[in-house]
Amino acid sequence: MGSLTGIDHLVLTVADVAASAAFYERLGLRHETFGEGRHAVVGPGFKLNLHPAAGDPIEPRAARPTPGSADVCLVHDGPLAEIVALLDDVGVPVELGPVRRTGARGPMTSVYVRDPDRNLVELCSYEG
Repeated sequence: MGSLTGIDHLVLTVADVAASAAFYERLGLRHETFGEGRHAVVGPGFKLNLHPAAGDPIEPRAARPTPGSADVCLVHDGPLAEIVALLDDVGVPVELGPVRRTGARGPMTSVYVRDPDRNLVELCSYEG
C-alpha cells in the first residue's frame, strides 16, 4: 500500500482574487487560470488555489471559508537573506523575523508577512 507523500495544493479564500494573485506573484509565484475561470498561484511542486469569498461556485469547499483565516509556510531554496531582500524590494513589510523555527525537515529560519487578506505567510529557509 502506498503512503501520503506531501501537499499538492491548499485553498485560500480571498476577498479579491486579482489582489491576492498580484501579492503572491511579487513573492515569485506564477498566477495561472485553469478549469472554468479558477485561479491559483503556483510554485515548484505546489499551488495555492484562490477561491473568491463572495459568490464562490466551487464545491466542495471548507465548512467556513473565510478570508484571513490561513497560516501557511512557504519554503525558499536559498538563504533567507534573499527573501528578506525581495520583501524589501517589493514593499512587503516583515511582521516578525528572522526567527528560528522547526519545520517538517528540521531547523529553519523564517520571516512572517501578511497577504492582502491578512493571512499569515511564513517564508522559511533551511539554509539559514
